[in-house]
Amino acid sequence: MREERGISLSELARRAGVGKATLSGLENGTRNPTLETLWTVTAQLGVGLAAVVDTGPVVHGTAVQGVLLQAFEEEGAAYELYRLFFPTGSTQTSPAHPEGVTEHLTVFAGTLRAGPADAPLTAGPGEYVTWRSDVPHTYTVLGEHDVHASLLIRYPRRRSEPGG
Repeated sequence: MREERGISLSELARRAGVGKATLSGLENGTRNPTLETLWTVTAQLGVGLAAVVDTGPVVHGTAVQGVLLQAFEEEGAAYELYRLFFPTGSTQTSPAHPEGVTEHLTVFAGTLRAGPADAPLTAGPGEYVTWRSDVPHTYTVLGEHDVHASLLIRYPRRRSEPGG
C-alpha cells in the first residue's frame, strides 16, 4: 500500500512516528506490531485497520485486547466492528484517525471513559457513546471491573474513492 501511494519507507516512518526498522519489519512480516502502531501507520496510509489485519486474531494495544469481528463497506463508508477487552485499571491513548472517522462504542460490562482526549465521555453497562476520532482519543477503565465492549469504526469515503 505504501508503494502504491508513492510514499518512501522513510517518509511513512516519519509521518507515523515509528522507526524505519520497525516499519520495514512490519512490511516483511518479521515484527508483531501493537494496535497503536497499526492504527498510526494505517491512518497515515488513509485506510482502516482491516486493510492490514484479518478478522479473528486478537490484536493487543497498551491497555486493550481487540478482535476484528467484521469489516464491511456501504456506499459512502467503510466499517470495522471490534470486540474489545480492557482490564481493570487500564488507560490507553490512541492517535488520530483520518479526517471524518467516527467511533461508536457500546459497553457490555464495566465502566469506560472514552472519546477525544480533551473531552472524554463515560459509558457503563448497556450504554453507548460516539465521537469523532480524527483527534487523539483515550480509553480509561473506571472502577474495579474489567470492561467488555464493542467498537464500530466508520471511515467515510473520500470523494475520489470508488463508490464515494
